[in-house]
Parts: sequence; structure tokens; C-alpha cells
Amino acid sequence: MANLSIVPVTTPAELNRFIRVPMRLNADDPNYVAPLIMERQEALSAKVNPFFAHADVQFWLAVRDGVDVGRISAQIDHLAPQDPARPTGSFGLIAAENDSEIFKALFATAEAWLKTKGMAAIQGPFNLSVNEEVGLLVDGFDAPPMVMMGHDPRYTGVQIEAQGYVKVKDVYAYLVSFAPDNPIDRLFKRVDRQPSPGVVLRKLDMKRYAEEVATLTEILNDAWRDNWGFTPTTEAETKHLATSMRPLIDPKLVWFAEIDGQSAGVCVMIPNLNEAIAGLDGKLLPFGWAQLLWRLKVKRVKSTRVPLMGVRKAFASSARAKLLPFQMMSAATVEARKMGYEWCEFSWILEDNMPMRRISEMTGGARYKTYRIYEKALA
Repeated sequence: MANLSIVPVTTPAELNRFIRVPMRLNADDPNYVAPLIMERQEALSAKVNPFFAHADVQFWLAVRDGVDVGRISAQIDHLAPQDPARPTGSFGLIAAENDSEIFKALFATAEAWLKTKGMAAIQGPFNLSVNEEVGLLVDGFDAPPMVMMGHDPRYTGVQIEAQGYVKVKDVYAYLVSFAPDNPIDRLFKRVDRQPSPGVVLRKLDMKRYAEEVATLTEILNDAWRDNWGFTPTTEAETKHLATSMRPLIDPKLVWFAEIDGQSAGVCVMIPNLNEAIAGLDGKLLPFGWAQLLWRLKVKRVKSTRVPLMGVRKAFASSARAKLLPFQMMSAATVEARKMGYEWCEFSWILEDNMPMRRISEMTGGARYKTYRIYEKALA
């Protein structure tokens, strides 16, 4: 401890060090996929990420003998729902060597910062918000993470719990096979034989991309508003989402559902970029761009992820809307197979979101990863 210091991140150089901490810690883990450094720089920049416009955020590095041995963030999202009697902040981006003293110092620093701002409890990890990467991996270490999902050393959960944190919620990832004649095929055949009057499915219109993303956000903000931890996405975040996700979006994999001419639901399937960037060590220069393009365009990735799906509350209880998730997924799956995709992850799904869990299981999905959200009272 004598040589351990916790350093607030205040410069671009320190932020780059912050980004690279988990890359060193996970260097020997064959299932770890280093994120693109350029993407992380933008995601963690107050100048680029509109999350910072409605949140207080601080990053810290743990440094011992000149070596970065850990990191943590603390956030207060002013749009998140709050109990006035128990205002709650969050931590995120936790990564450290398997040393209890490092974890103790990092969490003590983040907790003290939140207490000075009036917080009575802390939850996490959120990287940085509930609308981004959520939870700590506690089960499913033997498979690499999908795009925009986390991967953590096995010891991290044990170390967090040793600091007095307890589970508040688990979220799941389900893996579904696109192999012929599996449960997803049998289900979709039944769905496709039950046409719903007034229901129209359509692909994303790239010529109206900004407007389409705005519609997507409206649907999801409405569909998810009763979910645990729900925080609405702002107009600025919608525009940022449109820009950041555009390289991953294939209009054949994004489907809207309309009922009697009104937008009612949306399903977004994206290629698993992590397959393409594995082994690049987060770098696109000098040869990373060429490798990335070859893997995406020639070799092609084999897996996809559905990170976003929802049906507006006004339609959710109607008989016609009950089939919408299956109809949208069926349409996306048909196109995904044509493009050579073999697997799809549905994530993340709250442990008590039984409708979505049932949908995942009815399509033959197997729960293969669990991410945990922790909580602690701040004395």
C-alpha cells in the first residue's frame, strides 16, 4: 500500500492509460477481445459522448511503482430515476490486478467522491450508463464477448463482494443457433402462418437514417420505461448513437413493425464486430484497417447480436402485437442466414424480464452468460 496511489484522470494521456489497463490485465485470456482504442477514446470523452451533458463523471487510475494496476469510474446520471430518501450513484469500468488492497483503494475513492455529492448508495458496474455496457461477467468466461458486451477476469466479482457489495440484479445473454431445422425455424414457421391484419414489417430506410434512428429511440424509450433502472435516451444521445452505430448497421437486419400505419416495434440485429477486431490489440494502424476490412468483407463474421428490441406500450397488450417480436426476428433471421451468419446473441436481458426470457428460450436460445449488477449503501 505504501507505493499505491489513486490518481484522478485529468489529461488525454492519462485517459489513454486508463483505456489500456484491462488490455494488460487480460493479455493471457484467449477469450478477451481488446476494444478499439479509438472507439473507447470517443466513448469516454466529454467532448464527444453526450452522456456527460447530464452526468457527473470521474475516472481514476491505481498506480503502484510506476505501473497502472487498476482503474475505476464513478458517475451520477441526473436523468436516472432516484429515490429522494436514498439517492444512488454508480461505479463502472472496474479493472484491477487480483489484489484486495487495490480494489479497496479504488472503491474507497469512488465511494468517497459520491458521498461528497450527496449519494447514499452506489450501484454498478455501468460503463458508463444503464444504456451502455451493464454488469460484471460472473458466468460464461469460456466464450468471448459479443460486440458492446463486457468480459472480466473471474476474480473480479469476488474482490467486489469483499468490499461489501451485494447483488441487486443479474442480466443474461442468450445464444441462438441459425442452423437449419432448429427450434427457431419451427417457431418462425408457425408465426409466419399467422398473418396479422394491419401489420406491416419493413426494413430500415438508410435514405432516412436520422429519422429512422429517432423513431427507434421513441419506440424503445416507450417500450422500456417500466424496466428496472430505465433511463431515457436524449435527442443528443440519439444523434450520437446514429453516428457511432452506422458502420455496423445493415438495413436488412433492422426491422420496424407498423400497426395500422403507426410505428409499433423495432428489432435491431448487428454483426458481431468483436469477431473482426479480435487480435488487433485495439489498434487500426498501421495494418489493422486492412485486417478489419478483410475480416468483415471477405472472411465475414459468423455471429450477430440483438441489442435492441421493443414494442410500444400502446400496442403491447393487443393480440396483433403479441407476435411482433417473433415476426421481426423471423424477418431479420432470414436475411442474416442469406449473409452467412450462424449465431445470434440476445442481450442484455433482465433476470426478471420473463417475456423476453421466454422469447429467447422459445427460439432455442441457451443462457450462456450472466452479468451482475452490485449495490452497496454508503455509510
